[in-house]
Amino acid sequence: MAIALEYEYFKPRALDEAVALKARFGEKGRFLAGGTDLVNNLNDESCRPQAVIDLKGIETLKRLEMTSRGLFLGPLVTFSDLIDSRTVKSRYPLLWESAREVASTGIRNRATVAGNICSCVPCMDSAPPLVAYRATVLIRGPEGEREIPAAEFFRGPRKTALKAGELLAGLLLPRPPKHGAAFLKQKRYRGEDLAQSNLAVLALEGKKYRVVFGSVGPTPIEAMKIEKLLEGKALTAGLAAAARKLVRKEIAPIDDLRSSREYRFIMAEVMLERGLQAAAARLKGKGPAYGTPLV
Repeated sequence: MAIALEYEYFKPRALDEAVALKARFGEKGRFLAGGTDLVNNLNDESCRPQAVIDLKGIETLKRLEMTSRGLFLGPLVTFSDLIDSRTVKSRYPLLWESAREVASTGIRNRATVAGNICSCVPCMDSAPPLVAYRATVLIRGPEGEREIPAAEFFRGPRKTALKAGELLAGLLLPRPPKHGAAFLKQKRYRGEDLAQSNLAVLALEGKKYRVVFGSVGPTPIEAMKIEKLLEGKALTAGLAAAARKLVRKEIAPIDDLRSSREYRFIMAEVMLERGLQAAAARLKGKGPAYGTPLV
């Protein structure tokens, strides 16, 4: 179906030009990166902009590279770029595993990580790993540049910390310590589907863990009660069972078309136990290979 809406189309060649265009059109200007959400919204006319600002002409926004501060992901980096990156797979395996779970190959070839978190739907797959890796969101706007922790970027369903006229200019993931990781995603069926619930787990040296749930609350939830329980202890079956009992105190799932609230609670408990076991084993160079489905 052809898009019937009329709007002005711009393809700037520099980031400052894109920011200036957004300032000119305000809420009536929309950025286009991968377009997997925006094009659908234009099609069904749920979005009626005066201008579409296509970012794909800005080469610097395609960067995916290690810097002195860690891994930099430009706003045009796609999920396929993450999957194809040896650096991501070897140093940030949690992010690599989550990228493989996003939609289909065709969507992953176009959809960007930045676009995924700017959509800010509770079931987004990239947010829990970014929070677990302590990512920083780099923002550019009419008033200059600012940085914000990924955990503070998500303000509610479809609500982010971006102010009027601002652009997500990149993501920065600090160099992580040695770790094992596991990303789990519960779907209604095998293949392409949105998450009923998802989970990011990091097992760090010194018996420390980071546990971040997704799709079981309005924003990603770092399970700090669970992390505190686990800290400094060897992961045993008994400890994993005790952590499992805390899940209902950490998350706030809802009933919707994809799942009941109770089923999400149950699966989050199962995912936590499996995720902890896999991440702890991988830290020691054991356990299932990365990319092996755990649910």
